[in-house]
Amino acid sequence: MTTAAWLDIGWVDQIPVRGSRTVQVEGRDDIALFRTAEGKVFALLDRCPHKHGRLSQGIVHGGAVACPLHNWRISLSTGEALGEDKGCTPTVPVKIDGGRVLICRASTLKAAA
Repeated sequence: MTTAAWLDIGWVDQIPVRGSRTVQVEGRDDIALFRTAEGKVFALLDRCPHKHGRLSQGIVHGGAVACPLHNWRISLSTGEALGEDKGCTPTVPVKIDGGRVLICRASTLKAAA
């Protein structure tokens, strides 16, 4: 199911708990979808603001993901680096509808540009 405003990415349970799944955006950066232990789903550009590590390869702890390159912690809800680190990764709005994950089409294209 794809609508004008939202892209249907798949079932929530296709995203591992405390893990991620990526969505390829042709000609642009990938989007990483994350699922917390509490079952919340977030979407970020799959690029750390520090050294551009793939956040989808990081480990989810609570409401953050650790970049696999230098262990920067990035907030899943805001994309902001946590602690002493400074930087931000674009976020993409997510909603769950009937167990399906949908991401905002316009925000996906803007974030991945």
